[in-house]
Amino acid sequence: MMNRLIFCFATLLAMSSGLAGAHPEEGGAEEKYAHVEKSLHSAAEQGDATAQNHLGEKFLHGDGAPQDSREAVKWFRLAAAQGNASAQYNLGLCYGNGQGVAQEDQEAVKWFRSAAEKGHARAQFLLGIAYANGQGASQSDEEAMKWFRMAAEQGDVIAQYNLAILYLEGKLVAQNYPEAAKWFQQAARQGHVQAQFNLGVSYGNGQGVARNDQEAAKWFLQAAEHGHARAQYYMGLGYAGGKGVVRDDREAVKWFRLAAKQGDAAAQESLGRMYDQGQGVAQDTVRALMWLDLAVANGRRNAQDDYDTVIRRVTAAQVAEAQRLSQECRKSHYSDCN
Repeated sequence: MMNRLIFCFATLLAMSSGLAGAHPEEGGAEEKYAHVEKSLHSAAEQGDATAQNHLGEKFLHGDGAPQDSREAVKWFRLAAAQGNASAQYNLGLCYGNGQGVAQEDQEAVKWFRSAAEKGHARAQFLLGIAYANGQGASQSDEEAMKWFRMAAEQGDVIAQYNLAILYLEGKLVAQNYPEAAKWFQQAARQGHVQAQFNLGVSYGNGQGVARNDQEAAKWFLQAAEHGHARAQYYMGLGYAGGKGVVRDDREAVKWFRLAAKQGDAAAQESLGRMYDQGQGVAQDTVRALMWLDLAVANGRRNAQDDYDTVIRRVTAAQVAEAQRLSQECRKSHYSDCN
C-alpha cells in the first residue's frame, strides 16, 4: 500500500511539473512576456494573487509562455505570500519535485499544509501522503487518515480511491469493507476506472455491500468500456455464465478477446476454450491452441491442462500452425492475433 501511495505522490508531482529541469535562455522582460496575455501580466504585476498564480502555471507548463520553472516559482511565491491556496499548492509541488528550486520535502510539506488548511483538496491528499510515508513530516497514520478523509470528503477522486484501498487492505486504519465500498463508489461515480472495477468486485463478492450480480456487471461494464482488461475478462465471464447479464456466448467472446489482446492470461485461456468448443465463435482448434499457448506463456497454470487436452486431438501440422500464430501475436504485442 505504501508503494501505491508513494507512486501516487510521484505521479502527481510529475503531472504538475511540466518539463523538469528545462530553463530557457535569459532575456529581457519584453521578450519573456511576449507570448503572455498583457492583461494577465499587468494584473500579476499589480499584485493580483490569482493572476500571479495563473501566470506561474503558464511558465511552469509552457502554456502560452516559455517553459521556465524558476519564473514560475517567482510568481507562485508572490501569490502564496498573499495566502492564495492554489499558489501554495503549486509551490509545494515545485519544492517536492525540485523544479525552479532545490528539492526539499519539508518545504513542500510546509506549503501543502498552508494550502490544505485553507481547504485545498489535492494539497490535503498530498499532505496525507507525506504523513503516511514520513516524507517531509513525522510519520503518523492518524494524521495521514485525517487529511485523506478531508480530501475525499471534498470530492478529490484520487483521495477517495486511495482511502477505499486503505480500508480494503486495513492499512493505516482498521479494515472496513463497508467504508471501502463507500469510497470506491464515490470515486467510481466520478469515472475512476479502477474504482469502478473494484466496486464491481465488491458487489460480486458481497464485500461491504449486499451481493448483487447485476450491480457488479454494471460497474464492470463501465470499467471495461474504458479499456480495463480485467473488467473486460469479468464481462466475458458474466456473459459466458449468464451472471448479472443475459447469457450470450458471442458477447463473452467479444470481451474475452478485448482482454486477451491486452495480455490478460485468464482471458486468453477462456478465449482458447471458446474456440475449442465453438461457443460464440466458429470452432477452430488451431486458434484454440494459439490462445492457450499464449495463456501458458503468460503464466496461466490452468491453461496448460487445457492445452494438453486439445493437443492430443490435432495433427502435428496444426500444432505447428498454432505455434506460428502465437509467435506472430506476441511479436505484434497482440495487434496481429486474428
